[in-house]
Amino acid sequence: MPWSACALRVGLLEWGMEQTYRIAIWQGPSPEADIKLAFATLGQAMRAAGAMGAKMLVAPELYLPGYNQDILTDLAQERGGEWHARLSAMAMAAGCGLVVGYAERDGEARYNSAVAFSAEGVELAHYRKIQLFGPREKRLFSPGDAYAIFDMGGVKTALLICYDIEFAPHIAALAAQGVKLILCPTACPVPYNCVSNVTVPAHAANHGLTIAYANYCGVEGDCDYFGLSVIANPYGEVVAQAGAGPTLLVADVPLAFDPARLSMQATDFRKI
Repeated sequence: MPWSACALRVGLLEWGMEQTYRIAIWQGPSPEADIKLAFATLGQAMRAAGAMGAKMLVAPELYLPGYNQDILTDLAQERGGEWHARLSAMAMAAGCGLVVGYAERDGEARYNSAVAFSAEGVELAHYRKIQLFGPREKRLFSPGDAYAIFDMGGVKTALLICYDIEFAPHIAALAAQGVKLILCPTACPVPYNCVSNVTVPAHAANHGLTIAYANYCGVEGDCDYFGLSVIANPYGEVVAQAGAGPTLLVADVPLAFDPARLSMQATDFRKI
């Protein structure tokens, strides 16, 4: 399927901070349980992102095997299984790290999970979605009970999944632990466009961190995904945003920001 690529360089040279971290987002349609297609599409996106110098590509929620699939829990795999081995090899081949959502099997339990690999193919983090959305997710999955925080090129980074990002207490808890970057696979449909347009930039500003939010586009069953994948910085600015179609979004995020422009909510908050 044709897709567009958007690359932005966003630096803060006026503050003498030239180092940036290049992040990519793959926004595309669900593979709809076609695992061969899913890996082929991820591989193409990772190679393109790696060629553009991205250190990490973020793909949507439950991309393996697709979010709105009746058989997704039947296809679930164990952490460290065949899917992980293939993803690790793809990261090494592309020279680009990867965050992707997948259906995880752990004994009798099933989780809506995400895994992060470095460009060297090393697992950096593994996360299970805490805030399950709606009766379907709560029927299919067990909730996670822990954050996943890791170092990514000197940047303290965390994973969240979709609905998690809408809860300010989770963002505040991560910020309190020094997290500066949240990578968030999602599967957000119409009419919740406000999450990309308002919620993500507001949380980034209110908690002084960068959020990369990777959505699907197109239609999968009764899910009409609006796209609008977004990277928002600690000033609440939209660094880069996709439209409604397949897009490889690439942007440079500075490693440091002007303290005078960052929110003081964490220190000024008065509990009554």
